[in-house]
Amino acid sequence: MIGVGFGIVSFEILKYFQLFDGFSKTVISAINVSVVVGFAIIFFLLSKKVFRNIKTILDKLEEDLKEKAISEVISGTIGLIIGFIIAFFVSQPFYMIQVPYLGSAIGIIFYGVFGYLGLKLGLTNRDTLSVKFKDITSSLKNPVVKEKEKSKTSKMNGIPKILDTSVIIDGRIMDICDSNFLEGSIVVPVFVLEELQHIADSSDGLKRSRGRRGLDIIKEMQENKNLDIVIFQGKYDEISEVDSKLLQLTKDLNGKIVTNDYNLNKVAAVQGIDVLNINELANSVKPVYLPGEEMTVQIVKLGKEHGQGLGYLDDGTMIVVESGKNYLGETINAVVTSVLQTSAGKMIFAKPM
Repeated sequence: MIGVGFGIVSFEILKYFQLFDGFSKTVISAINVSVVVGFAIIFFLLSKKVFRNIKTILDKLEEDLKEKAISEVISGTIGLIIGFIIAFFVSQPFYMIQVPYLGSAIGIIFYGVFGYLGLKLGLTNRDTLSVKFKDITSSLKNPVVKEKEKSKTSKMNGIPKILDTSVIIDGRIMDICDSNFLEGSIVVPVFVLEELQHIADSSDGLKRSRGRRGLDIIKEMQENKNLDIVIFQGKYDEISEVDSKLLQLTKDLNGKIVTNDYNLNKVAAVQGIDVLNINELANSVKPVYLPGEEMTVQIVKLGKEHGQGLGYLDDGTMIVVESGKNYLGETINAVVTSVLQTSAGKMIFAKPM
C-alpha cells in the first residue's frame, strides 16, 4: 500500500511539471500504471526489512519508557505537544505553495524538528514541570488549601531563606531570627520535616532527641508572629538526596540556603547558589580580644602543656591560661598575651594578673 501511494504521488508531481505533455492518454495511463507498479514492487521487497526495523525501534522505545520515571514521560509528552502546536502554526503558510505535496513535505519536516525540540526541552526542564504539575493537581484536589498556600507564598518578603536539617537541629537559627538579622521569608521544605521525623523516630537515643529538638524549634518559630515561616509542600520525588532537593528548591525560589553543613556549603558554592552559613556567622561575631586587654575567665580544666589551665568564653572560644593549673575551678582576672586563629576557630592565650 505504501508503494502504491508513493507511485501515485510521484506520477502526480511529474504531471504537474508537464513532463507528459504531448503523450496520448493511452501512453500516460501505461506510464501511470508502470510507475505505481514499480513503486509497489520496490516497497513490497523492502517492506519486510523496513517493518522489522520499525518493530525493533518500537521495542527499544518501549524498554526505554519502562526505565523512565513518570515525571520524565509526562514532561516529555507536554514538550512534544507544545512542539507540534508550534509546528502547526509555522507550517500553515507553506501549504499555500501551488507545488503538489511540497507544502505537506515541509510541514512534516517542521513537525519533526519542533516535536524533537519540544521533547528535549520537556525532558531538560522535567523538574520544574513536575513541580508545576503537582501544584496544579493538588489545587484541583483541594482548592481551598491550595489557595491558602498560594496566598501565603505570595506574601514572601525579600529573598527566601531555605533552612536545611542541620541548621534546624543546631537551634541557633531561632535566636538569629528573633534578633531580626534575617529579612524575608523563612522557608522550611516538607521533605526536611520528613527527615526530621525519621530522625525523631530513630532507635538511637541521641538521634531521637536531636530530631525532636528540631521539630520543637520549628513549632516555636511558627508560634512567633514576627516571623514569616513558610512550609513548602513540593517534595521533588524525582530527586533522591535531600541536599540535592534543597539546592534545586533554592534555585527555583531564587533564594538562599541557610546551613552549617560544610559539604553542602561547598556544593552550593560550586553551583553558584548563595549560602548563609551559621558557623561562619558565629565566627565573625565573636568578641575580638587584643594583646594587653583584661578579661575574666573561669578555669574549668587542665591544658595539655604543663601548668596550663583552660577556660571558655560564652561562644565556645578556648582560653589557654599560663600557670592556670593552680586556679582550677576558680574565676580569675587574666591579661591576653596573644590570639591564634585556627581552622576550628580562635584560641586566646592569657596569663593571670
